[in-house]
Amino acid sequence: MKLAGKMALVTGADSGIGRAIASTFAREGADVVVHYHEDERGADQTANMVRHHGRRSEVVQADLGDPEQADPLFAKAEAALGQIDILVNCAGKGISADTSLDLALSDFVNVINVDLIGPFRLAQLAGKGMAARGHGAIINVTSVHEEIPSPGNAAYDAAKGGLRMVSRTLAAELAEKRVRVNNIAPGLIATPMTAETLNDPEQSEQSLQQIPMKRAGDPQEVANVALFLASDDASYVTGSTYFVDGGLMQHIGGA
Repeated sequence: MKLAGKMALVTGADSGIGRAIASTFAREGADVVVHYHEDERGADQTANMVRHHGRRSEVVQADLGDPEQADPLFAKAEAALGQIDILVNCAGKGISADTSLDLALSDFVNVINVDLIGPFRLAQLAGKGMAARGHGAIINVTSVHEEIPSPGNAAYDAAKGGLRMVSRTLAAELAEKRVRVNNIAPGLIATPMTAETLNDPEQSEQSLQQIPMKRAGDPQEVANVALFLASDDASYVTGSTYFVDGGLMQHIGGA
């Protein structure tokens, strides 16, 4: 098993990509702290999936819209399972407007808190322990919108672009301590967050036509990349972004 004996914290693991990552890590030997914001039932289901693989799991709630909740979240995670060897910042939020000029400032700040400041603080907390022990992996789930602007989504774009640069900076700072920091940038993945788009025939067709593979991705396809980055298979990989997008970036020309 690729992650035998490791302890992982996966934020936003109550559904979708976070759930797939938590389950995949457990299958490969890791104990997993499952974080959620509102969907406690979904988080419990994910934890049961982890336990089904014979691994330990605990569920921890926090609203990362309030960045000050990051510290107690991390403290509870360590108290539950011990030192955190792998951090996956998967929790995310997007709030759209007709144009970014119409986006409420409070919504902009909330998205930045959830998608950038919260992950940064958790990376600080995890990174200190990892550096002291001389090993660890931090994986930040960004988006193709770390590169591609999306009208009406200035907050989301700014947060994901900012998280990309946080990852690259931390990667440079922590490399000598054998702590690796990388990004996964999903494109259109079939999750609860994208259900509205995929269930609308017109929106779905418009979105799929931009993707060379002409389909949405599956959360497991993102989890497979997360497993690689968390494991020793990626021992010489840091500061990189892995696009999991069916070729979208090539089609648009942003990569």
